[in-house]
Amino acid sequence: MATIALLGHPTWALMPKKGATPVLLLHGGMSSSASLLHSVGPRLKRHFNIGAFDRRGHGRTADSDAPFSYEAMAEEVVAFIELLGRPCHLVGHSDGANAALLAALARPDLVTRLVLIGANYHVEGLMPMPHLDEGSLGYQAWVAHYASISPDGSSRAHLVFRKTMEMQATGPTLTNEDLRRVTVPTLVMAGDDDVATLAHTASLYESIPGAQLCIVPGTSHSLLKERPKECARTIRRFLTQDLPVQTRMPLRRALDS
Repeated sequence: MATIALLGHPTWALMPKKGATPVLLLHGGMSSSASLLHSVGPRLKRHFNIGAFDRRGHGRTADSDAPFSYEAMAEEVVAFIELLGRPCHLVGHSDGANAALLAALARPDLVTRLVLIGANYHVEGLMPMPHLDEGSLGYQAWVAHYASISPDGSSRAHLVFRKTMEMQATGPTLTNEDLRRVTVPTLVMAGDDDVATLAHTASLYESIPGAQLCIVPGTSHSLLKERPKECARTIRRFLTQDLPVQTRMPLRRALDS
């Protein structure tokens, strides 16, 4: 583990070892790298060179006064890969997947393969969700966990929460035309009861040329924790398989070729 300067901000990071292409795990909102490192991480690290970092205002990285945005998160991803000095596979969950998608659009030269888990490319693709009130027990439990690892303690928890809610209420705002510009081999994964509608997830898959799709049955937005073995196996297969994929009866892929 290390503290690195990422865009001038002290950032907690797990630096991948030199050698094989790194697999960079990108965590969700109001979370930390631990969510992936403790779920699919143990199985993936048996086969891959794993790296991760806690984004600004998340986990073991302090917050700043700047607002949150998916674009700024993507800039952090790009800066981390540039610091490593070699392209990476990106495995992102939730907000981490949205940031990974934007990073792959901005700098496809830095991304070798892309796994988007529980992603939404447009804010209107989300299911209606219950509001998390700042006085609720759920919010208080999140603050306690946040304070237990953040360098800021609990002092900025309410600001992080509000910045997250504002970002998620206004973005991302990509279009299907934007998605057609993705040139990185992509796997779209989601639970069958995830935060994005199934129609939105399907349109994400169908809009990215040559993409693959995995809907994990009997899971929610927490699919990596609910089915860690199955999810890790799917991710591993995608990251190691020969591409482009060959099937016996290509239909969508026949149109892409």
